[in-house]
Amino acid sequence: MNISYKFYGGVHPSPHKNLTSDGAIKRVFVPKRVVLPLSQHTGSPAESIVKTGDSVKAFFEIAKATGFVSSPVHASISGKVTKISDSPTPTSNRALSIFIESQGDEDQDFKVRQRRDPNGLSAEELISIIKDAGIVGLGGAAFPTHVKLSPPKNKSIDTVILNGAECEPYLTCDQRLMIENPKEIFKGLEIILKILNAKDAYIAIEDNKQSAIYTIEKALPKNVKLAVLRTKYPQGAEKQIIRSVLNRAVPAGGLPMDVGCVVQNVQTAYAIYEAVYSGKPLIERAITLTGSCLKEPVNIRVRIGTALKDLVDFIGGFKKEPKKIIMGGPMMGLAQYTMDVPVVKGTSGVLFLSEEEIPRTRESVCIRCGKCIEVCPMQLVPTTLMYRVKKEFFSEAQALGIAGCFECGACAYECPAKIPLLDYMKYGKARI
Repeated sequence: MNISYKFYGGVHPSPHKNLTSDGAIKRVFVPKRVVLPLSQHTGSPAESIVKTGDSVKAFFEIAKATGFVSSPVHASISGKVTKISDSPTPTSNRALSIFIESQGDEDQDFKVRQRRDPNGLSAEELISIIKDAGIVGLGGAAFPTHVKLSPPKNKSIDTVILNGAECEPYLTCDQRLMIENPKEIFKGLEIILKILNAKDAYIAIEDNKQSAIYTIEKALPKNVKLAVLRTKYPQGAEKQIIRSVLNRAVPAGGLPMDVGCVVQNVQTAYAIYEAVYSGKPLIERAITLTGSCLKEPVNIRVRIGTALKDLVDFIGGFKKEPKKIIMGGPMMGLAQYTMDVPVVKGTSGVLFLSEEEIPRTRESVCIRCGKCIEVCPMQLVPTTLMYRVKKEFFSEAQALGIAGCFECGACAYECPAKIPLLDYMKYGKARI
């Protein structure tokens, strides 16, 4: 099934996926220490249920959810809690975090976890397992998955889309997961369909991932359709993928459930499979470590809380010092100022880029060419919003729809004047 993109705007950045797309996901090493922020998700931060000096076992809950839109945190290694204090996070903000030093064999701890057959469980029981496992959206937004799977009773869901687009340049961990674990992904999808009582299901993949398409097509269940999408950024955004696959338009300020749809990342489906079938909470995930500065760019399964410096040492270090380190992809990711920052639930990759890979051009005056308007997938006018933010006319920016920007960065990418439009959008939204 081949579907051309139907959403407005978008850009075609160089993919740079060849660095890691052909390498299998490496099994994770067990770090000697982890730092686990209590806020790794959209919503209220978790609340610690351990204290300094406590011994904890891997896979067990160490921080509880503090509301419906919240998510618990689990120990990703066995060890001792050395401190609970503020620490740098990938969002550039500091957050209260639990520090654990390794102590014990977490594999033995995992053997005692409960395994269940989803066929004998109700939708409510499955949602409870997913919530207790601390699963959040692994495509980047990190929205608690149990909330997404609990739509209001007046919102009927007829379609589920598994998002395998992975449209950000450089990142290939989702692609490799689809190649290596298609059956587990589809078992996770079965659980999602049972919870939502949805009739239709799709898995959507961009057409630059032929190996994943081939593997998924062979493993495709009869009740799931394959949607092959023409490559275009930001194809993987929820509203855009719904438009491409179903030709449904999510209203401004609305959610996918408003058009009868739920979108879940393929890694989220895999995490749901692990939680239900193996009793495994979200304590690790696959990420892409890439860029010309690394000796060995890889996809690797990483324990949540592992410091970047420990990961880089594990894969052989740098062949040259990076000029910029970005957590996430180059379009929506965030530059990091320290290698002490940990991998969190929403980390899809880390880029270590040389000066040649991040060419800087001096910002010049807007020439009103309109290119930013042409590529904005939300049909906003980025320059108009930029001027409002610059003058701190935030109420006007709000009235002009700045909240609809999901920070894809297409405007800044396309701007010939090299105006940092995305920075203005982020700042304006934060102030509002």
